[in-house]
Amino acid sequence: MLRRSVVPRSRVSLAGRAAPLPADRNPVLVYLARLSAGSRPTMLDALNRIAGLVTGQQMAATAFDWSQLRYQHTTGIRSRLAEQYAPATVNKMLAALRGVMREAWRLGALSAEDYHRAVDLEAVRGSSIPRGRALTSGELKGLVNDCRSDESALGARDAALFAVLYGAGVRRAEAVALDLEDFDPKSGELVVRSGKGRKARVVYATNGGKDALTAWINERGNAPGPLFYRARKGGLMIAERMTPQAVLDIAHRRGDAAGVKRFSPHDLRRTFISELLDAGADISTTRALAGHSNVQTTARYDRRDERSKRRAAEMLHFPY
Repeated sequence: MLRRSVVPRSRVSLAGRAAPLPADRNPVLVYLARLSAGSRPTMLDALNRIAGLVTGQQMAATAFDWSQLRYQHTTGIRSRLAEQYAPATVNKMLAALRGVMREAWRLGALSAEDYHRAVDLEAVRGSSIPRGRALTSGELKGLVNDCRSDESALGARDAALFAVLYGAGVRRAEAVALDLEDFDPKSGELVVRSGKGRKARVVYATNGGKDALTAWINERGNAPGPLFYRARKGGLMIAERMTPQAVLDIAHRRGDAAGVKRFSPHDLRRTFISELLDAGADISTTRALAGHSNVQTTARYDRRDERSKRRAAEMLHFPY
């Protein structure tokens, strides 16, 4: 049971549960089952952080009894999270909290009145400078050259992988979920069936991106299955699906070899969105290609205003 309320700079302790809830009665597991595969790790991490905050790092989310939380607890959680994380991160964590509380109510562990009071939390307002960076054209060329200098199947695969991360703007989880049948070699069309929020969309690998994918498929062969094969040590390709972690490892390894400052696969997606907007693509079309739910998310990648501010600042001269 809860011994004291969550308030800023305080902690809540729980008595241990006699036995874990079965999977079909555990609100965390039921909540996660409703999410796309790509969203589950992020939201589970958020719930684990909240459970750790409440219990003094004594319990993980799946062991915590969420039905005990009331409004005074959740408002304290919101306050503590706002002290530690950026507004966008806090709001994502609060979305996870609301989601698991909703499942606790649906499972009959929480009354409707207690549930609605507990989740009546205002979003945390504010903004922060987006993390990550856009890669320069020279850095992109360096990555491609490193792949092309590798005459093994790994080089062809990694070049094609960068082609869909940058050229089509897909997320790394979406990239590894692609199957061969999702790519149309004539049009360059790629069907992303496992988008965030279970939203499918069509993107395009054109020009050099299409060429890179074609070169990889010539190495891969036309057998049905994952578009991108994983590799064993030594570079031996096996017809199994890659993991998102493997994509991150490839980005780091190829970047280091090409002398490119550390970047993440999402930075390639960030570059895709930024350069589309720079080239004059309208924000609604860019939003659709990126698979964003709203244009406000897409607008966070728009660098044009920053360049305008820089040009304005350069109008001044400090006499040094």
